[in-house]
Amino acid sequence: MTHLLTTLFIVMLLPILAKAPLVMMLIKQKGGYDNNNPRAQQRNLKGFGERATAAHYNSFEALIMFASAVLITGLSGDIDQGSIALAYTFVIARVAYLFCYWYDKATLRSWVWLVGVIALFVMAARAIW
Repeated sequence: MTHLLTTLFIVMLLPILAKAPLVMMLIKQKGGYDNNNPRAQQRNLKGFGERATAAHYNSFEALIMFASAVLITGLSGDIDQGSIALAYTFVIARVAYLFCYWYDKATLRSWVWLVGVIALFVMAARAIW
């Protein structure tokens, strides 16, 4: 269970990691970071900043799905090396996904996303059936 919870902890950190380049882009804007209206400021970003915003938000979406797969696996009590490998595969895919988003590798990003989604659904399905 420790490995599974470790992967969940890492995936919980990813939205924060994804926020770092976004904040850097906001700081570079005229007037610096607008702590009163950061979302309005984010809507004005283009290029890398816009992709960093999308990567940040997508990290929260992925966290919900991954947490569900971890919950299903944990509740089933069927945690084996296969589930752990799938969980780490998801983590690696999500980190790669962030870099693909930041550096505008859209096609590769889609493939990496698919690998991650397949890993988490297989992990959950193995626990259910």
